[in-house]
Amino acid sequence: MTKLAIVGTGNIAAGYLTDLRTYPGLEVVGGHDADPAAAAAFGAAHGLPIYGSLDELLADDRVDVVVNLTPLFAHVPVTTAALRAGRHVFSEKPLAPTPEEARGLVELAASLGLRLGCAPFTYLGEAIQTAWKLIRDDAVGPIKLVYAEVNHDRIESWHPAPQGPYRAGPLFDVGVYSLTALTAMLGPARRVWAYGTILKPDRVTLSGEMFSPQAPDFSLVVLELASGATVRLTANFYVGAGTRQSGIELHGERGSIHIADWTNFDSEIRAGLPPEPVPLLGEPYRGIPWGRGIAEFTGAIADGRPHRCSAEHAAHIVDILAAAAHSQQSGTPVEVTSSFPAPLPMPWAS
Repeated sequence: MTKLAIVGTGNIAAGYLTDLRTYPGLEVVGGHDADPAAAAAFGAAHGLPIYGSLDELLADDRVDVVVNLTPLFAHVPVTTAALRAGRHVFSEKPLAPTPEEARGLVELAASLGLRLGCAPFTYLGEAIQTAWKLIRDDAVGPIKLVYAEVNHDRIESWHPAPQGPYRAGPLFDVGVYSLTALTAMLGPARRVWAYGTILKPDRVTLSGEMFSPQAPDFSLVVLELASGATVRLTANFYVGAGTRQSGIELHGERGSIHIADWTNFDSEIRAGLPPEPVPLLGEPYRGIPWGRGIAEFTGAIADGRPHRCSAEHAAHIVDILAAAAHSQQSGTPVEVTSSFPAPLPMPWAS
């Protein structure tokens, strides 16, 4: 039995905890949040013991893995403290705010002989695994052009604390889902161009508080991948999902592959010329099983094999994000030189 502790009891913690409790080999023994009132309320609502401090959590010898669900600004200090305390860590995305910090975490984990994994893990789902199998099987020929649309709505209409995501921007907050899936399937990026702007400067929280985005609420990014594919990705906190421009399109020499939804594991997949529905591999999970990435991570530790959602891959994504931010300011392309071990498909999709 692998014992987990959650740090950060915010918006996504309930989804993680609920799903993690469905895996027979995992047990969540407690949680912690920098906001004691929020932590206490979460613990009471979910029957979860709450630690009074991060130090108290890390002093609990039962904890094998720390699940870092804190906001981006806290990722590095929490992950660093957990690694130095001898705990494996699975972090929410992005791994760190800067490439230097991301590489530092990768190096720290390696030096201590510990595992470090990072979301997004949605490419482990049935839909994207099916699309990836089609690519590996050369179903439409070599992929040359990709369109990825990340329309994530005006999140202040539902998010209880939207200031954090608006501080990072949609590219950092949700664009990483498509970036991670595409680089897992097609390999690392080598050059990045980007444009960003604020479409709606005046925002209002659910409680009526006015605020303004501190990062572009719309980003357009063009990537050249090492594989030769060109990717055009847009990400925004303005347009809702379900528009005609949504999902991911991968275009090859002999046809196209369409992923209708880059989040849900049961998304429709179409392929061919013209694209027609394709049966998904395996029995698709409806929606997102939030614990699947951690279950794969802890299973890899138990089996002594590499885990799929690697810190090296996550650090490469941070390099892409930093390159895009620099390109948005300079108006010029930015080279990316980092790489990562190619993840394996899931066993049932190989």
